[in-house]
Amino acid sequence: MRHNILLAAILSFAFCLNMSANHNCEDWKKRVQNEKIAYLSTELDMTSQEAQNFWPVYNTIEKEKDQAMHQIFKTYFEMKKAIEDGRSEKEIKTLLNKYLAAQDNQKAVDKKAIEEYLKVLPASKVAKILVSEENFRRNHIRKLHHKGNDKPKN
Repeated sequence: MRHNILLAAILSFAFCLNMSANHNCEDWKKRVQNEKIAYLSTELDMTSQEAQNFWPVYNTIEKEKDQAMHQIFKTYFEMKKAIEDGRSEKEIKTLLNKYLAAQDNQKAVDKKAIEEYLKVLPASKVAKILVSEENFRRNHIRKLHHKGNDKPKN
């Protein structure tokens, strides 16, 4: 599943880079995030008290996840550039370790998320968050894939 999440993030990042000039990447990210929140709200069927306790925690965790993913991308591109530039094995090994540390940090954030969610929701709803997020991600990738196939053929 971690591989799928990373793949989705890379696809989202690539899609964001390829957006047309009249669209802003941040606007796109916000739109997707709003769609995700609406989807989760429907899927989780929380009480008003649960929602009031959950969403601030969720928003904080999402910021941490975004920062962790940003660090993975940053170290990935540093490593890629070092390889392309023919840098020394020592430098590449250092960057490789930095990349692995960024991935470990993301795993720690994922673990923290579950621990924090369990403080405000029952385990069944926390599990449903993970399932719903994965379903949203898959649906979103499917939409992106089909959107690319909608282009007129010459």
